[in-house]
Amino acid sequence: MAPAIHAVLVGQVAAPLAAGVGLAAFITLYLFVVVQGFSTTNQPSLRNQGLLALVTVIGVALAAVYGGQPGGWLGLVLYLAAAGVALYALPVAYLWLGAMVAVQVLLGMLHGEPGREIGESVFNTIMAGALIMVVRRMMRLIRELSATREELARAAVESERLRFARDLHDLLGHSLSLIVVKAEVVRRTAGRDADAAAREAAEIEQIGRTALAEVRQAVTGYRARAFAAELATAGAALADAGIEPTLRTTADPLPIAVDDAFAWAVREAATNVIRHSGAGSCVIALSRTDHWQLEVRDDGRGIPADASPGNGLRGLAERLALVGGTLSTVDLSGGGFVLRATVPAGGAA
Repeated sequence: MAPAIHAVLVGQVAAPLAAGVGLAAFITLYLFVVVQGFSTTNQPSLRNQGLLALVTVIGVALAAVYGGQPGGWLGLVLYLAAAGVALYALPVAYLWLGAMVAVQVLLGMLHGEPGREIGESVFNTIMAGALIMVVRRMMRLIRELSATREELARAAVESERLRFARDLHDLLGHSLSLIVVKAEVVRRTAGRDADAAAREAAEIEQIGRTALAEVRQAVTGYRARAFAAELATAGAALADAGIEPTLRTTADPLPIAVDDAFAWAVREAATNVIRHSGAGSCVIALSRTDHWQLEVRDDGRGIPADASPGNGLRGLAERLALVGGTLSTVDLSGGGFVLRATVPAGGAA
């Protein structure tokens, strides 16, 4: 707009004071509308639309009155096109750009501008409008990417919280159940067999130390369960609780991911049998056909019909899903409960 400003300052136009005031108002309103357009991707407010209408009236009036005088006043229509395109989203922006092109052609013809100059002005206006559309879309995409990144960060934090809560439940639930069982053995044997009570107390101490180490490993994120070790621990814990264990396994080595998932399954299932079932016996069996299957079956009281799955079973289902497996439970009508963890043999590898 430098030529128009210069024409006003040196008095090359009629009524330079009026032209200067109008040009100052036009520039101020134009900048405000464009900034508002770039600052939001929502529908323009009534206030901003009103300001756009006002700057359009001022710009068209200046171009109509001073179009034939020095300063390139017809170029103000280009800025009007840019302001509207910055404020409105598609397809309204297309309509606004088309309307400003029509205004520019009419004003050019009104002032007797050569066809070539009108064509150049129209081309410049269309290109300026297209540039504003591209920049506005780019800014909208940047905002969406920023919002998506923040949402992914929140989701990652929430996922880590759930993982940590699940791990602590699985770790501490099992260990505390063992401590309770061992403490009951100590209480029963303390009066008649001090040596046996001391051995059980030592095992309680060892369980506590192991649980503390596992929690520390969980905090640092480096932790893997060994199925064979968990199977042996589960058998000993069931026996200590007065539940006869039967352990059946296979000679085929488990894939690493399945080994870890099934280790958690044994731990969770054995803990539930000890704490809730009132069973006299429990069978833990691992088999392989076209899939790996771990089954834990007890002859206890089962679960109430209105009971909902606890955090442990939900967490176990999530662990199995990570290796393509599924978790199912069956409440036997004659008494007892079955937990099955299944992972496809091919998918597990």
